[in-house]
Amino acid sequence: MTSPAAPNSTPAPTPSAPQATTAAVPPPLVSIKDLTVRYGKTEAVHGITFDIPRGAIFGFIGPNGAGKTSTIKVLATLLRPTSGEVRVCGFHVQRSAHEVRRKIGYMPDHFGTYDDLTASEYLHFFAAAYHIPTSRRKQLIADVLALTDLTEKATAPVDGLSRGMKQRLGIARLLLHDPDFLLLDEPANGLDPRARIEMRELLKELQGMGKTILISSHILHELAQFCTHIGILEAGRIVASGPLHEIYRTLALDRAIHCTLAEPPAPWVEKIGAIPGVASVQELPDRLLIRLREGELAPEDLLDAIRQLGPKIRMFQPDAVDMETAFMKLTEGKTA
Repeated sequence: MTSPAAPNSTPAPTPSAPQATTAAVPPPLVSIKDLTVRYGKTEAVHGITFDIPRGAIFGFIGPNGAGKTSTIKVLATLLRPTSGEVRVCGFHVQRSAHEVRRKIGYMPDHFGTYDDLTASEYLHFFAAAYHIPTSRRKQLIADVLALTDLTEKATAPVDGLSRGMKQRLGIARLLLHDPDFLLLDEPANGLDPRARIEMRELLKELQGMGKTILISSHILHELAQFCTHIGILEAGRIVASGPLHEIYRTLALDRAIHCTLAEPPAPWVEKIGAIPGVASVQELPDRLLIRLREGELAPEDLLDAIRQLGPKIRMFQPDAVDMETAFMKLTEGKTA
């Protein structure tokens, strides 16, 4: 035991206050560095680099021939990259392909279904392929059918399902082994408007469950409604990637807000226009069209600012920022 210090001994120095530490940023779920893919003399992907953070819905955008599907096949361990390093959940896609496949669910644009099976039999087949114990399969299949809103179609032949239902059945198949990362190549291709809305809501629900999703699509205005991050690929090169709001801010895009007041709007046009972050206010016959500079003022903050001015608000409807405008600004119409 150490004896206490004598009264006349030199006091120990007072410990300094602990230094503030910055919270560690979690590693991305997907990391792509200098990926190149060649088919003979044709270079489809030219040394692209980007990350996908955990929990993101990553919109992968580009014209046909841009290299999207080649990149997705590399992530799915179905195509060997010519060079570069690609990791999913920390695993190298070439050296640890088996571990990567346990972590991903991949649905190509055209995926095969066994038309002579029912939806339930189809899922039982893949549950066996995933080595899911027999004792767990019945409840697991019931759960994924419920999640994809296909419970009533469990005994229906796959051949009789609509394209939208087949797409949801494909996602149900992906979820059987509870993957962390979903790769969806054009999942809304050929779907009617109702089926696209159902697909969008399903993807939001999966994100809420902690899934990270990469989705390629040509329907840009719909991607803007639920993607958190985007990567724009042109001629095999990444022209932009990152959080959606940062790309919009960099491009200085505006967001349209439709607002109806409970009183004549004319006296309020100038006052609303003076709110910092408001680019313009236009008085239309039935509403005000307010344009915000993206990144300077959020729609909810504009709503609070208008309320503080005093008018009563009957309708306040923000539009999604125009991803098509962003795409046209960043690309030149080239293919690989």
